[in-house]
Amino acid sequence: MASFNKVILIGNLVADPELKQTSTGVAVTTFRIAVGRRFVRASEPQQADFIDIVAWRQNAEFVTRYFSKGKPILVCGSLQTRTWVDNNNSKRYAYEVVADEVNFVERRSDSGTGAAPRDAYSQPYVQEMPSYSSPRVDSSFEELSADDELPF
Repeated sequence: MASFNKVILIGNLVADPELKQTSTGVAVTTFRIAVGRRFVRASEPQQADFIDIVAWRQNAEFVTRYFSKGKPILVCGSLQTRTWVDNNNSKRYAYEVVADEVNFVERRSDSGTGAAPRDAYSQPYVQEMPSYSSPRVDSSFEELSADDELPF
């Protein structure tokens, strides 16, 4: 059976990421992002989920160099679960996203539209692709009137 584990998130950093090194010298950073929930009732404030991210090597260096608290970030990766037994002999779980890709996200206020974000966890602006309602007609193609006239 094939499996698929892909997570794509856009959120805001909760704190400044800190670059660390493993004992073998591999760069790593862990950070948390706030991801606004898509559906909110009109009478309730915006809610966010706080998700832990782990980035390794060049991704870790990139995040710690260009991102800081409150900045929006795009993370693509896979969900990982860790388990352990704590001092009270209780089984504990941690869920985190291991980042394969990290990238910048533009906010509406940065794109020149003048709309400022509501708060630190407001949804970032993702530009939509232009819509093409009517296809352009290329004069080099011959229009056929029925399927039986197809040349093949």
